[in-house]
Amino acid sequence: MGNQVVDAGSNISNELAIGIGLGTVFVGLICLILICYIMGSLVRAFTKGDKKATPTQTAQTPVAQAQVPVANKGEFAAAIACAIAEDLGTDVTGIRIKSVKKL
Repeated sequence: MGNQVVDAGSNISNELAIGIGLGTVFVGLICLILICYIMGSLVRAFTKGDKKATPTQTAQTPVAQAQVPVANKGEFAAAIACAIAEDLGTDVTGIRIKSVKKL
């Protein structure tokens, strides 16, 4: 009855440890994909009846936003030109703004 110390880590090879780690990762990813697929199917199944009600809700006309004119168009165009020049890394004198349209 001797006192023997058993090191469990020394019996596992590096290849086996890598294989178990990769296997665990891929099994976990497959489980996540399956859970997402099942949840998507459940959401589609429970929202089937709601799709018929959705077009009537979206058919309402949107509220028109008030058109606020720009007080000083020159300063506004200069600010836009400065922003474009900064983004492009060029000089602002080379930028000409011909028109500005609200999207």
